[in-house]
Amino acid sequence: MQDILLLMQDPAAWIALVTLIIMEVVLGIDNLIFISILTNKLPPESRERARRIGIGLALVMRLALLGTVAWIVQLTAPVFTVLGNEFSWKDMILIAGGLFLVWKATKEIHHSVDPEDHEEDFIAKSSTVNTTFAAAIGQILLLDLVFSVDSIITAVGMTPHLPIMVVAVVVAVTVMLVAAGPLARFIEKNPTIVMLALGFLLMIGTTLIAEGMGFHVPKGYVYAAMAFSALVEVLNMLTRRKRKRDKAATH
Repeated sequence: MQDILLLMQDPAAWIALVTLIIMEVVLGIDNLIFISILTNKLPPESRERARRIGIGLALVMRLALLGTVAWIVQLTAPVFTVLGNEFSWKDMILIAGGLFLVWKATKEIHHSVDPEDHEEDFIAKSSTVNTTFAAAIGQILLLDLVFSVDSIITAVGMTPHLPIMVVAVVVAVTVMLVAAGPLARFIEKNPTIVMLALGFLLMIGTTLIAEGMGFHVPKGYVYAAMAFSALVEVLNMLTRRKRKRDKAATH
């Protein structure tokens, strides 16, 4: 308790907390886009519950990983070497998560272009809603693991104080929980945004694979590209709405 009080009186600790919260929120955008797209494929009455469960699992997983910080740090230690490149457990987790994101985004793009072909849809509607719901939660849990490991290792690299990490993670996940519903509804009402978001997931998946292979990709470039693409799409949406209004006015 005394250590926490000392931290609260340290300006450097507050700066670290604010910086880490911002970093955690930014890192959570990837996860949030995936959850929004995935839950929008569920029946309307199940979507909100799936989002809450998915984000709740992310919080539980990150807090559990924070409890094993010493073990998490060891995940960066090399396990084996291939052609001069060292691979750690973190690298293998990032590569697996990246491959999954690339596969999932590619499948979703294929189904968006050819909606009649749903034979291989991993979470296509089956005979029961429960199977679909369970499959969606399973995929969310898988990506939660990847993003949680990356998030916690980032937190460990920014501050040695566990209370700061816990507060930052809780605040960031709370922001995700608040933003999940509006983001999912926005994506649902604007079909063109779905394709853009799937493109983001492809880029994020490729970035994860590159990071796992030892090629550092500055996150600033990735998020700048995402922001620029989103801005262009917003301008397109405004243009389409203006055309609709002009067309309605002429009639």
